[in-house]
Amino acid sequence: MKMQKSDFAKFLVLVILTMVTYIPTFIWMYDRWNEKDTYYSHGILVPFISIFLIWLQRKELSKMKLNPTALGWLFFIPAMLVHMISALWRIYFTSGFSLLPVLAGLVLLFLGKEYLKKLMFPILFLIFMIPLPLVAIANISFKLKIFAAQVSTLALNNLFGIPALRDGSVIKTMHAYIIVGDPCSGIRSLIALIALGALMAYFSNISRPRKAILFIASLPIAVSTNIVRIVALSLVSEMYGSKFSTGLFHDTMGVLVFVLAFLGLLLIGKLLE
Repeated sequence: MKMQKSDFAKFLVLVILTMVTYIPTFIWMYDRWNEKDTYYSHGILVPFISIFLIWLQRKELSKMKLNPTALGWLFFIPAMLVHMISALWRIYFTSGFSLLPVLAGLVLLFLGKEYLKKLMFPILFLIFMIPLPLVAIANISFKLKIFAAQVSTLALNNLFGIPALRDGSVIKTMHAYIIVGDPCSGIRSLIALIALGALMAYFSNISRPRKAILFIASLPIAVSTNIVRIVALSLVSEMYGSKFSTGLFHDTMGVLVFVLAFLGLLLIGKLLE
């Protein structure tokens, strides 16, 4: 790959101008990544992971021939229109998503189709840095915590023989109760684990259908491991008191659940191989 100076100058100018227009969107993303009780604290790592994925392919990319195509405008122009309208109305969620076809369009315009095939995953992976709208987060979180509370109550009654009742997202046992709040809904681990599942599928040496299975498996694994966490908290709360199910044990279970989910993905990956 060797771009002529004039073409490289055009590419650089267009990229810089495009990124400047996205500054308000980037600021919105950064604020969402760092707000209190954010579900997207991993967001700041995503661009660096995408850059690393491109770096891993540097040798292959350097050997490929440039074949720019005007088809890139079919991606770039509509996506930029979506971005400008979204930014004007301060709908930064759609503005953030428009960045993906914008980048795809730039690759086609200055590098070509073969480059886009190689760079497609690093570009698409950027989707994990774009926070969902708060309304969508609240809706998903509510459904997840109710489902987790339902299944956890069934597990306590049928697997452990501990009488338990559910009142909304509150699980009541004989001597204690726990509240399955939004942070305990599992949405944080779900979002992070889906991103991890995508990476594991990308690096795994299996067929595309099996990669899809591995990626999709991250959803039930995230949900089920969070249920394990809620059941464990309920058991500890019932046996030793509510004060033991909060603080250090609560935080430790949060870490252990993610580790358990990661091991579950590894196991499924090995089975698919």
